[in-house]
Amino acid sequence: MKKIIKPLSVISICIALLLAGCSHNKSSNDEYVDYFANDAIGNPLAIVQHPAGIYHDGVTYVSYQGPLEDPYVASYNHETKEWKGPYKAGISDMGKDPSKSKIDNHGKPTILMDDLGYIHVFFGGHGGMPKHGKNPLGNIHYGRNIHAVTKKPYDISSWEELDTIPVFGTYNQAVKMDNGDIYLFYRHGAHRSDWVYQKSTDHGRTFEKPVSFLKHKRRDDIKAVDSWYAWVEKGINDEIIIGYDYHVCWDGKAGINGRGHTTERHNAYYMTFDTKNDEWHNIKGEQLPLPITREVADEKTLALNTGDKWTFNGTVHLDSNGHPHLATNIGKDIGMKTGGPKQTTHIRWDGHNWLANDAVDLKSVSKNYDTRGDFIVKSPKDVSFILESKEGKEAVISYWNSSDAGKTFSKGDELIRRSNSNWAITSIIKNGHPDARMIVAEKQKGKANRKVYLVGDSGPITRLKSEIGN
Repeated sequence: MKKIIKPLSVISICIALLLAGCSHNKSSNDEYVDYFANDAIGNPLAIVQHPAGIYHDGVTYVSYQGPLEDPYVASYNHETKEWKGPYKAGISDMGKDPSKSKIDNHGKPTILMDDLGYIHVFFGGHGGMPKHGKNPLGNIHYGRNIHAVTKKPYDISSWEELDTIPVFGTYNQAVKMDNGDIYLFYRHGAHRSDWVYQKSTDHGRTFEKPVSFLKHKRRDDIKAVDSWYAWVEKGINDEIIIGYDYHVCWDGKAGINGRGHTTERHNAYYMTFDTKNDEWHNIKGEQLPLPITREVADEKTLALNTGDKWTFNGTVHLDSNGHPHLATNIGKDIGMKTGGPKQTTHIRWDGHNWLANDAVDLKSVSKNYDTRGDFIVKSPKDVSFILESKEGKEAVISYWNSSDAGKTFSKGDELIRRSNSNWAITSIIKNGHPDARMIVAEKQKGKANRKVYLVGDSGPITRLKSEIGN
């Protein structure tokens, strides 16, 4: 008997095509790129403003400084491979004055998700302006510190501004504790200002008054003011850990070779904040008086004296023994306004002493170029940095791994490489997806806009070019 073959229905054909991996929404002409946005400006990302990215329930949320220095937020769903945004999360007071040719760069967004799923950003400040009145904890410069939050949980498409924090802040850093309390840390003004924190117990809808924890004050031995740069992170249970360095804020035309105000910074310090008992301690458990002065910092919290070498502070994390590891960038003063290039260095507490290792990338010292990065402590002896560095004219972001507690590092897998470029990078996304470790922006000379990438162990995450635009 002859077998009769019936024609397939249109529905059956469509199902067959879908099962074969075809989709009517995409064509063979669709072009993918390895960046998710191309409208960032200036130095759109930094390690100090953090978190810049968060991971929750299969979605990575990322932020950066976009057009007119406004904050932008995008998201990536790791299961569906879907990008959303970027959406403008607020309006910065910076970037709107046509008479200012320079981009300020201090108002980059910091992002946090509260326990109800609302996403917060803090942005736009570099100390406030004269129209805002007198700064009670320091001096002023530009911009206005702003707090905005999504109108709906997990939905980054619409935002509203909240009146919760002083206008004078910059370098925002946000920490959420296990009980849902939120702590916002920042410098309360321009260079000559205290560092403070504010606490919220209602998911960021209100904040208590600022509390100073690092004191700025006039020196009587040189023409300068004590100042600081700090980096904070949640530690174990109710503890917050803080790494910081000291900034010599010279008067105009004072200082070495009459350079006046420079980025001269020294040393590495460490302390902890017991939020349950409202106490601050050094590594030996001694209670510290607030706010910390230079004298107390040098006597009680010094992890590394860098002498005449200059620093640029990095991050701090704990190992499984609860011992802190610090990253700081150290270099010689070669007479530049910034002193000179600085190389990322690893410091750790072994339970008895602070131990400082050589630079992570030793070639960066001999060739005298900058490196920056953050790190993961896999065990007390296994430390991995994600470091941006140079190889000739190429800018590379790669792993640098140590199995001997930071005594030596070897280069590992690369995440991304570009020619004739430099990188702006964030800290590592805490407890993030392996495919989304860090947000990075490519800086090319002569190009105003920056491409922004979400990179991980498999390299940058791609996106349809048509979703981005020009």
